Amino acid sequence: MPTGFQKKVWQKIKNIPKGKVSTYKLLAFAIKKKKAYQAVGQALKKNPFWPKVPCHRIVKSNGELGGFSRGKRVKKRLLEKEEIGFKKNKIIDFKKYLYRF
Repeated sequence: MPTGFQKKVWQKIKNIPKGKVSTYKLLAFAIKKKKAYQAVGQALKKNPFWPKVPCHRIVKSNGELGGFSRGKRVKKRLLEKEEIGFKKNKIIDFKKYLYRF
């Protein structure tokens, strides 16, 4: 049974458009839980609604991929399909793709 926190996280990331990413930290701020960015990651890990709830669009604050329940390689491939470029596992021109809630 999902918690209220998980539901808030999943609801909020539905707003991120295709071709954009946001961060664990920005998402935590958006749900008014400033220091809960690690808990945000745990909620995303348990997301039963993927791909409708696009948890692959949440990355680290430095533009690196971060984790993904289906693996980093799949996360990177999904973001590349959305025309987000990478150099190794870091987004090129990260600020261009950053979505702020």
